[in-house]
Amino acid sequence: MWADLAPIGRAGRAGGYFRQPFTPSERELAAWFVEQALARDLEVAIDDTGNTVAWWRPEGASGPAVLTGSHLDSVLEGGAFDGPLGVVSALAAVDVLRERGVTPSRPLGVSVFVEEEGSRFGLACLGSRLATGAVAWDDVRGLHDRRGATLEDEVSGGGPGLLTDVGAFVELHVEQGRDLVHRDAAVGLGSGIWPHGRYRLDLTGRADHAGTTRMEDRADPMLTYAMTVLAANKQARLAGSDGHRATFGRVDVTPNGTNAVPSRVRAWLDARAHSEEALAALVATIERQAVERAERDGTTAALTPESVSGAVQFDPALTGRLAGLLGGLPVIPTAAGHDAGVLAAAGIPTAMLFVRNPTGVSHSPDEHASMPDCLAGVEALADVLAELVA
Repeated sequence: MWADLAPIGRAGRAGGYFRQPFTPSERELAAWFVEQALARDLEVAIDDTGNTVAWWRPEGASGPAVLTGSHLDSVLEGGAFDGPLGVVSALAAVDVLRERGVTPSRPLGVSVFVEEEGSRFGLACLGSRLATGAVAWDDVRGLHDRRGATLEDEVSGGGPGLLTDVGAFVELHVEQGRDLVHRDAAVGLGSGIWPHGRYRLDLTGRADHAGTTRMEDRADPMLTYAMTVLAANKQARLAGSDGHRATFGRVDVTPNGTNAVPSRVRAWLDARAHSEEALAALVATIERQAVERAERDGTTAALTPESVSGAVQFDPALTGRLAGLLGGLPVIPTAAGHDAGVLAAAGIPTAMLFVRNPTGVSHSPDEHASMPDCLAGVEALADVLAELVA
């Protein structure tokens, strides 16, 4: 299965993946998933947003369903493992359960949620948010990508229904850090997700000539932007290595000319912290420093939240049960967002499994997990699912 997926959507000089939602490469992956599900005699359900669940419903299976899976979309020039590892491992775990002779007494589903990364329409975990009712279709249908296409141009609607009667969700994911490397463990369990958000920073100045305009006569929003980036970095570092994260990874400049002072700079801040209070304080400080700098530069600054997720604590009873089942695997937090966090916030008992990433690098072509560790993840996931569907 991994060999099937490896070439799809690979592009760019760095060898990363471009698998944005509803583009040909992501749709090819979605079709591949349906083929894999049907080859296993699973019953495929797809909602109006494109979220998909492949159900294993043996005769007599009843009660709250068990769901696993992840996503197939990627960030721009992303790695191979973020998302697809969870989907492939879930299908492989179904194979393992059948090899073991396990017949689920509860329905078992393998899910693929769309637009988990928010790389096209800007809202992370968009598919799972719609599927759980965390956001309403009318509030997101107008979201647009960088070329102006709206979500409504791609899909006909969205809303709850696909996850009816789901009683537990377990997502396997490549670790996006080095915690398991330091613990010398191939697989770990997740304890929770840090609160995090995406914020749009709009800086407005005055377009002018780069040669004839004196430095002291300029209203240059690029200068305000540069100082805000440095201020955000400093504020995040003040909390120490395990405290805060602040990243400006995307910027749009108008008119974007080499010999022109820009009139507008629009940039996006990704901020994360160990608590919701700490996140709010971090963002407020960055905003204040941006506004103060703008006043000195003769520009204006405004910060607008676009996607904010609160802290998530995975179900302690479920996580403890699985830790005992799997022989005391390490339980670690993550600062990365996941569909599991959305389902947990919706009240579905949720747990996560992480597979060791030897590079510690993610959202990059250098993201990696060894085949022995991936297979250990499949076995752990199969053990968990066997326990939950019994």
